[in-house]
Amino acid sequence: MAPKRIRRSLALPASWRFLLLALLIAVSAEGAPRPNFVFIMSDDHAYQAVSAYGAGINNTPNIDRIAREGIRFDRAYVPNSLCGPCRATVLTGKHSSRNGFYDNRSTFDGTQWTMAKSLQRAGYQTAIVGKWHLVSEPTGFDHWDVLPGQGKYYRPDFITPAGKSAIDGYVTDVTTDKAIAWLNGAGETGRKADKPFLLMIHQKAPHRPWDPAPERLKEFVGREIPEPATLLDDYSTRTSSAVDAKMRIGETMNDRDIKTWAEDNNHRQWLYNHMTADQKAAWVEHIDPRQAELEDSGLEGDERTRWKWRRYMEDYLACVASVDEGVGRVLDWLDGAGLAENTVVVYMSDQGFYLGEHGWFDKRFMYEESLRTPMVVRWPAGLKEPGREEGRIVSNLDIAPTFLELAGAEVDPEVDGRSLTAILRSEPTPDWREDFYYHYHEGPERDHNVQLHDGVTDGRHKLIHFYKRDEWELYDLEEDPRELSNVADDPRYAEVRERLTARLAELREDYGFTPPKVGE
Repeated sequence: MAPKRIRRSLALPASWRFLLLALLIAVSAEGAPRPNFVFIMSDDHAYQAVSAYGAGINNTPNIDRIAREGIRFDRAYVPNSLCGPCRATVLTGKHSSRNGFYDNRSTFDGTQWTMAKSLQRAGYQTAIVGKWHLVSEPTGFDHWDVLPGQGKYYRPDFITPAGKSAIDGYVTDVTTDKAIAWLNGAGETGRKADKPFLLMIHQKAPHRPWDPAPERLKEFVGREIPEPATLLDDYSTRTSSAVDAKMRIGETMNDRDIKTWAEDNNHRQWLYNHMTADQKAAWVEHIDPRQAELEDSGLEGDERTRWKWRRYMEDYLACVASVDEGVGRVLDWLDGAGLAENTVVVYMSDQGFYLGEHGWFDKRFMYEESLRTPMVVRWPAGLKEPGREEGRIVSNLDIAPTFLELAGAEVDPEVDGRSLTAILRSEPTPDWREDFYYHYHEGPERDHNVQLHDGVTDGRHKLIHFYKRDEWELYDLEEDPRELSNVADDPRYAEVRERLTARLAELREDYGFTPPKVGE
C-alpha cells in the first residue's frame, strides 16, 4: 500500500522555487535540448475504438502509429469521468476536489497554477486549439483559439482574444487546420522556431451527437461491427444505481442522436442551416432515409435496440476516423519539419465511453469502459523500448508533472499526479501507485441520472460506493472483466472488501471527503 502524501509542508518558499527553476533551465540549456509537447485529446473516444487496443471494431492507423513507435498504456484511469473535469485535471494534475472543477456546471478558476503557466515561465511557447469547455477564458497560453461550450460539428464558432468567428467546414478538420497553421508560425502568436513549445489540440469529436463529416457518412454502413456481449445487460446483480441510470441505447438515445428525424424536426433544420449546400446534399441522401427505414422495419424490443446501436456505431466510428486522420496530419507535419525526434506526442481521450457495453452510451460510472481512457505516447529521442504495452496504473493526472519534469519546469508540490518520465525511459519505479481513487461529482439531477459515487481499484479488484444510497459494488476484474457479477456480499471476498474499504477511507481522508449520511 502506498503511503499517504504529505502536502503543504513540502512547499518551497517562492524565492527558492525561482532559483531552482532558473537552475533547471540553465542545466537544460547546456545539455540536451528540451522536448516539445504535442498533446492531442479527443472527446469521448473509447479505448475500444482504438485499434491498437485490439477490440477489432475499427481501424485507427495514425493513433496506432503513436502506440507502435511509443507506449500503449492499458490502465490509464481518469479520476472523474466527465468532459470538463478531465480537462481541468490535465491542466492542473489535480483531482476535482483540489482544482475546484467538479462537474460540467463548474467554472474553471484561471488564476490557479497550471501546467501551461509553468511552461510559459520556463521559456516555452504555449498554445491551445479546439475544445476548451471550462467556461472561463484560457490562461497560461500565448495563443488560444477555442470552441465555445461544446462547439458545433458544422460551421463551428471559434473564440480568440480578438472575438468570435464562424468557420465554414467540419470541426475536426478545422481544428487540425488551425493547429497546423500555428505550427507553421501563422499570425503574431504563431510558433517561433527558436522556442520549445506546448501545443494542445483538443478535438470535439467523437462527442454526442456524433455528426460525421460528409465524406464519411457511408464509411461504416454495411461493415461488420462486433456487438458487445453486454448490449442487452439486465443488471441483475447490480445495485439500483446501475438500474436507474438513463443511458440505455434502447430507451434514452433519441431521434437527434441516431438521426431518425422528420423534415420539420428542429434539430435537423438547425444542423442543416450550418452546412454548405454540398454538405447538406450528402446528409439528405444518406441520413434522411433512416426514419423511414426504422418505421418500415417494425422492430421492437431487443431488435430495435440493436438497430439503434448499429446506427450509433456507424456515426461514432465515422467521427473517430476523422480524428485519426487529423492525428496523421500532425504526425506528418512533425516529420516534415524535422521535429518528430524530440517532440513528445500524447494522444488520449478526456475519458472513456460506452459503445453499447451494459446497453449504454455516455460515461460517468466507475466501470471500466468509462474509467479507462486510451493513452499512447511517443518520444523518439527519450523513450526506450518503443512498442511497449504498459500495465501500471497511470492517469491524466500524470500529464502535467511529466511534461514539467521533462521541460525542467516548476511543478506545484500539491499535484496529485506522478511524472511518467521513468516509465518512458524504462527505469525502475519501485514506489509507483498501487491503486487509484475515483469520484464522480455531478449527481443524478443532471444528465443520465447517475448517482454520486466514489471508489478505489487496484487493477484486480474494484470497490464502488454509491454513498447517498449506501449501495456497494465489488468486482473481481480478473474473473469478471465485464463487471457483471457484484460480489460485495460474497463471503469469499470478505477480506478483499475489508481491505479496499479501509483503503477507500484513507483516500477519502487524503482528498478531504466525508460521505453524507444516507438521505442527506
